[in-house]
Amino acid sequence: MNRKNFIKLLIGGGAMITTNQFYSWSKDLNEADTLMPVLFIGHGSPMNAIEDNEFSQRWHKMGQEIPEPRAVVVISAHWLTRGTFVTAMNQPKTIHDFGGFPQALFDVQYPAPGEPSLAVEIQKMITNPAVELDHDWGLDHGTWSVVKHMYPNADIPVLQLSIDYHKPAEYHYQLAKQLLNLRKKGVLIIGSGNMVHNLRMVAWDKMNVDNYGYDWAIEMNNIFKNKILSKDHKALFEYEKLNSAAKLAIPTPDHYYPLIYSLALQTDNDKVEFFNDKLVAGSLTMTSVKIG
Repeated sequence: MNRKNFIKLLIGGGAMITTNQFYSWSKDLNEADTLMPVLFIGHGSPMNAIEDNEFSQRWHKMGQEIPEPRAVVVISAHWLTRGTFVTAMNQPKTIHDFGGFPQALFDVQYPAPGEPSLAVEIQKMITNPAVELDHDWGLDHGTWSVVKHMYPNADIPVLQLSIDYHKPAEYHYQLAKQLLNLRKKGVLIIGSGNMVHNLRMVAWDKMNVDNYGYDWAIEMNNIFKNKILSKDHKALFEYEKLNSAAKLAIPTPDHYYPLIYSLALQTDNDKVEFFNDKLVAGSLTMTSVKIG
């Protein structure tokens, strides 16, 4: 088999990516002396996408503070699958995966390009489990609501990696570790969810009260931060064993798993910084983490 046909076979037919694209990404991404930071971002309400508030302002500032990435890979709480997928299209669509919000939010488009060749690199990096290339998903609000503030020109390639919702937290931790080399190659990895996320217990009458949280939410926010600072990752991916409040903070793990991906990419030399460390409406936290 010649090299061209081999590449076409490797990427599932070659319709979405050229041989030249594949080789240019592989060759150009030399390992750097310093690692790109990793972020976990509490994304909260989709309205943060169009509101100029303290959370969106901090996302914008973060985009200016860290080195400009070659590409962004997001693990969003809103792409739950059976198996693991990575977006591999040239131009991912903007997904409006919500309801009941103003038309202005549905009008938002974030036309960042994809990077199919990077999707292939990720597919190669993650040897267990097998990762499939996806050409249908796009960018959901867990991604674009944040990244549009960080990179408003939409000129940096953005990909999403799905969450196999049928697997436990430790599975995701071990999977994410295989992405460490991306940090050496100028790729920004973002987990996007919320550490404390219980929509059933939202205090709607307290939505506009600054930093309002139930006692159990405050307790769990502090526990999570202390475990992150002490690098006790095992306790965090075995969160069910922490205490009874953990079940209130994480009634379902969809918004928590992105944190596990970010933590898995922490090295011994990485510093940890918290930002947007606030509670919202009693049962949500916007607490976010910069690693590195």
